[in-house]
Amino acid sequence: MTDFRTPLSRARGSGAAGHGASHWVAERVSSIALAPLTLWMVYAALAVSKSDYAGVVGFVSQPVNAVLIVLVLVVSGWHMHAGARVVVEDYMHKMLGRSALLVLNLFVAVLVTALAVFSVLKVALGGAL
Repeated sequence: MTDFRTPLSRARGSGAAGHGASHWVAERVSSIALAPLTLWMVYAALAVSKSDYAGVVGFVSQPVNAVLIVLVLVVSGWHMHAGARVVVEDYMHKMLGRSALLVLNLFVAVLVTALAVFSVLKVALGGAL
């Protein structure tokens, strides 16, 4: 049987052409967002480095500081997940192992981020005294 289609028509529909661009853009956007957030986080760490426990709780209890800390955690968690996903997709060739690692990566990223955000909110809302 002869296939009269062109190589382009045979290639269409096979593979993930086009879906990687959104991941690439999301990684770059999270990197750009992390740049000023990281600078602010360094400032915040230096600001509370000489404080006692009550001073740190007071700092985290301020709404702007709590929101910025949560933003740092969420964007970092997303960026960590996206970066590890790319490594797994690029270097794992067995489908079962790749799928298991991708699911594990998602669960770990969500769990770590959720625990960190919960901890900040607990301190910010006064439950950690």
